[in-house]
Amino acid sequence: MAKSKIRMGMVGGGQGAFIGAVHRMAANLDGEIELVCGAFSSSAQRSIASGAELYLPTDRCYATYQEMLAAEAALPADKRMQFVAIVTPNHLHYAVAKAALESGFHVLSDKPATFDLQQAIDLAEVVKATGQLYGLTHTYNGYPLVKQAQHIVASGQLGKITKVIVEYTQGWLADKEGDSGKQAAWRVDPARAGISCCMGDIGVHAANLAEYVAGTQISAMCSDLNSVVDGRVLDDDGTVLLRFDNGAKGVLLSSQVQVGDENNLRLRVFGDKGSIEWSQLEPNSLLHKSNTAPTQLIRTGVGEFCAAAQAAMRTPAGHPEGYLEAFANIYGNFVKQIRAFEAGEDHSNVKFDVPGIDEAIRGMAFIENSVKFSQSETKWHDFVITAN
Repeated sequence: MAKSKIRMGMVGGGQGAFIGAVHRMAANLDGEIELVCGAFSSSAQRSIASGAELYLPTDRCYATYQEMLAAEAALPADKRMQFVAIVTPNHLHYAVAKAALESGFHVLSDKPATFDLQQAIDLAEVVKATGQLYGLTHTYNGYPLVKQAQHIVASGQLGKITKVIVEYTQGWLADKEGDSGKQAAWRVDPARAGISCCMGDIGVHAANLAEYVAGTQISAMCSDLNSVVDGRVLDDDGTVLLRFDNGAKGVLLSSQVQVGDENNLRLRVFGDKGSIEWSQLEPNSLLHKSNTAPTQLIRTGVGEFCAAAQAAMRTPAGHPEGYLEAFANIYGNFVKQIRAFEAGEDHSNVKFDVPGIDEAIRGMAFIENSVKFSQSETKWHDFVITAN
């Protein structure tokens, strides 16, 4: 049987939406995915107009996601979409994901997975009951040298992990006047973003990256969140001290009010034999350090790499690969997972290196724990995965 592209539908990401366009570029990069339909906006008119701008047939541009799911499910199996990309504000993630899974479609969702932790816990039951695939776009796991860093840790080259420091800082929300912009307005609105702005938007990425690379999970936290800009209800800055289940200690710094910072994501992992350092501002470089040898600069495409890192590289050394390629690696792995699913083969999220419902729950727990613990006079709290 001839191989065909995987058919994708999209909810959200219409006219003027930044992240929807990024998802579409990432999905298109390897030529394995075809966008076949969408419900791109809460406005029916804007949704249909957005689909037309993407050259979709009129009958595959839907006014609502409910209409899309029903119509697509009624199409022949070789015509209907196979998975849904969810790129809406947070408050819609759960309803769309649940409906899509129960309609027989796989889901790849933007993060955070849901509006609150209880929804993530409930969504896990839906994933289990339907047997459909669920992926989460923790984009930064897709960088080749992040995968190489994970391999260095897992292979014991750093020895026992003792400290993890992760930072994700931006400056774009330092000015109150920016809150009215399309990208900021829903992030600072509790009704659409949830209980956190900064930790829910970028802090959760930092927490996921730390656990992914260090191979250990956060077990306790001491949180201090702030709303630096006057009149802002949700946090825009925070520091979280971490303890990990292997005994390591750590620090997570996240801010959207550090003037001049772009998307400054930086990770350092220290062991008793060595350390690694990686920054998204220089994503093709990874430092491997020790006290007994010169620092090694590892460059993408130069030398031997672990299989996961090698598979994530597309271009020869010296041709920079960045955010879009990392994003595309998440999509590419999800496509492989779908193909394995349809072939009746092992299709676990772990095997295909796709963040899934477990990471979704841990991410929502991190967000809620960060906020709750920051409001407490008690210094340290156990990391809990229990809805309030």
